[in-house]
Amino acid sequence: MKIAILGAGGMIGSRIAAEALSRGHEVTAVVRTPGKLAEKHAGLKEVQGDALNPASIAHAVGSQDAVISAISAPEQQELLRATAAQIEAVKQAGVPRLLVVGGAGSLEVAPGLQLVDAPDFPDAYKPPALAHREVLKVYRKADLDWTYLSPAAVITPGERTGKFRLGKDQLVADAKGESRISAEDYAVAMIDEVEKPRHIRQRFTLAY
Repeated sequence: MKIAILGAGGMIGSRIAAEALSRGHEVTAVVRTPGKLAEKHAGLKEVQGDALNPASIAHAVGSQDAVISAISAPEQQELLRATAAQIEAVKQAGVPRLLVVGGAGSLEVAPGLQLVDAPDFPDAYKPPALAHREVLKVYRKADLDWTYLSPAAVITPGERTGKFRLGKDQLVADAKGESRISAEDYAVAMIDEVEKPRHIRQRFTLAY
């Protein structure tokens, strides 16, 4: 398959690119400044694109089977602008699917209570968590085949095990109440979803 990745240089995006390449897919990394990616592979090419410009993205992702957005933004309004640009670009380019690296803050930890609203949620992480919650609302109204993958409460570089549990809108945690996933296993779940769609126009999540 041909997969375009926005944000392929980031902690999660780079691992998604590596996972896709390891399975034999062709990866197009849409980057602001080509030539800076650490990953080098015969199946990887870099294309210049502006995440806030629909025409620029559409030009970069044309002929792809799927687009994966792994971008981050320091402010909520910028992330919302990038989201709107990506939705418009995917429609313009005629790409059938848009998959999104989402946030965990909007996952439910109790009936009617989302993680970001829990009393012990760290203040430092609230701005991006709230931003991603608003982004999910945008996708849920979008007229295209989107998929939004929320990570566990904690996602860090680690080991690729290929073993994890999936969920939908509720936080997945172990018997100790811990919710963790490695970025490598997150990438496994993302590319699994690209290859065998199971969550069209849905959010899902994962953890050990």
